[in-house]
Amino acid sequence: MVEQLVIFFEIILIDLVLAGDNAIIIGMVASQFEAKTRKKIIFWGIGFAIILRIVFTIITSYLLQITFLKTLGGLLLVYIAYKLYKDVIKKENKKEQKIKIGSSNLFKAITTIIMADVSMSLDNVLGVAGAAKQHYGLLVFGLILSIILMATLANLIAKLIKKHKWISWLGLLAILVVAIELIYSDLKIII
Repeated sequence: MVEQLVIFFEIILIDLVLAGDNAIIIGMVASQFEAKTRKKIIFWGIGFAIILRIVFTIITSYLLQITFLKTLGGLLLVYIAYKLYKDVIKKENKKEQKIKIGSSNLFKAITTIIMADVSMSLDNVLGVAGAAKQHYGLLVFGLILSIILMATLANLIAKLIKKHKWISWLGLLAILVVAIELIYSDLKIII
């Protein structure tokens, strides 16, 4: 009973951190668009994250055995951080106008989110699965909690980034920290 309670709180902490990272990426990308398009981007971004989390949860036992999986996820996050810097922050510094809304920009935004979802959904599921061990009820709880947190945080973060541009820098820093942690955790195994 005590072990399950400890696992329960570990899963909550992991979800708070990792679902927040996913929400930061969705929020940063969506913040570039007007409210109507932003809602579409958040909807599709969260939708893909949900699908990926369910798929990754089903195959978690296999994923945990792959040695360099976290390194690949970390490298993908570094690329995404660079892409977000180029697309969001660099344009802010040039004082460019709002991105013209079009199908290619919407597609580009959703593609960026899907790439982030692959890495961060995998990261979240691996973290929760590692904490849950063989307690599948707690693993399902962690999956549902991460989806709820991500869905509620993405819209809030998008609105905050619209008002306070410096939050974009914090978001990029958080993404890079997660990327470094992922890569480092694999390097510890080798060393």
